[in-house]
Amino acid sequence: MKFTILVIDDEKNIRAGLQAALEMDGYDVLLAEDGTTGLSIALNNEIDLVITDLRMPGVSGEEVLRRITTETPGIPVIVLTGHGTVESAVDAMRAGAYDFLTKPLNLDRLSLLVKRALQNRELVLHNRELEQEAAKRKSFEHIIGKSPVMLKLFEVVRRVAPTKASVLITGESGVGKELIANALHNLSTRKDKPFIKVHCAALAETLLESELFGHEKGAFTGAVMRKRGRFELAHGGSIFLDEIGEINQSVQIKILRVLQEKRFERVGGEETIEVEVRVITATNRDLEKEIEEGRFREDLFYRLNVVQIHVPPLRERKDDLPLMISAFVKEIAEENGKIIESIDSKARSALYAYDWPGNVRQLRNCIESAVVMSTGPIITLDELPPSIRDMDEVPAITIPVGATMFDAEREIIIQTLAAQNGNKSKTAEVLGIGRKTLHRKLDDYNTIEKIPT
Repeated sequence: MKFTILVIDDEKNIRAGLQAALEMDGYDVLLAEDGTTGLSIALNNEIDLVITDLRMPGVSGEEVLRRITTETPGIPVIVLTGHGTVESAVDAMRAGAYDFLTKPLNLDRLSLLVKRALQNRELVLHNRELEQEAAKRKSFEHIIGKSPVMLKLFEVVRRVAPTKASVLITGESGVGKELIANALHNLSTRKDKPFIKVHCAALAETLLESELFGHEKGAFTGAVMRKRGRFELAHGGSIFLDEIGEINQSVQIKILRVLQEKRFERVGGEETIEVEVRVITATNRDLEKEIEEGRFREDLFYRLNVVQIHVPPLRERKDDLPLMISAFVKEIAEENGKIIESIDSKARSALYAYDWPGNVRQLRNCIESAVVMSTGPIITLDELPPSIRDMDEVPAITIPVGATMFDAEREIIIQTLAAQNGNKSKTAEVLGIGRKTLHRKLDDYNTIEKIPT
């Protein structure tokens, strides 16, 4: 890592001498002839160390030190002072300077101080990187997955999170849309601000408007006091509207206004309330189809769908099953005070073969049931729910010992095609090969006429 040092001194000869000495030590050097110029450079560039004289006309070295330590904490400052101002140098140390040197300068002493200060700077930067990386991992800590599709999803979340863009999260029920919303907020600049969640499907239509926008005392029967709504509570942070496709059109219009104008009125109120909030929504519905059928406003859809993040169903990322099953077994066993060492092969095969229509939520519930029902340290097939136990009966392909690779591949392709009722597209998908590749191999085997189409 090559460091950049800023030298601020009103004496030209000192600036030139320091530049020559520091560049010989391998550093990049920027120069400023007064405090005003030095501050501008320090606050607008990537600087690793500042060397400043204390006594300068205009903006003093003391002011330079104060501004840098306040506005760019972590950048070490070495102050230069004459023999008669050592007391001022001590004051500068108390104000946050890394160290000081008296003029005339001892360049060897300066070289040693600079080296130590930059070593400390490098350690600070490294620790900051570790903290940032830990924060990123923590943001995804409840989302288990290392499959290519999930790694791509994580990258999209990291890219979108720091922006102000509205995000629409789509996916089937149980895939973990709320966890993605959590990650979007935790990786954003709003992470220390409120994150308000609203499950729209769980609220009656008559209550949803009041819940989102609040109400005034006496606005309706039972409104005995003023209540702030979720948008108001989320000011400065993020709001997550889960199952946005469930809300009626009157509420849709009000949400659209908040997105467009950043303002609204409480139910029964006249005061206009302004908010600055990032809106994250989620749905398991096809909103474009809802628009065609007149149940969802097209203009609201485009406001919400600035960035769309699709969370894939579990059946499309079965590579993650071993990792998820292991994590759930460990977590649930600890919660229930049980010791589970493993899952037997038949139970594991059934878990892998099942398509998980309820996605991650269903998988976790299944593992919880198995852990609770287990009578020993190994989960067996009998301890899985009946619908999943039946997957152990899926027909297997038997390939005799001594078969050639050609014969083994041929048997796998033919039997898989038969199991898919002759559907070549589905067969290619199951086998993980292209449709053209499948056709070519079938031609090679010369068995097309023997296989149902």
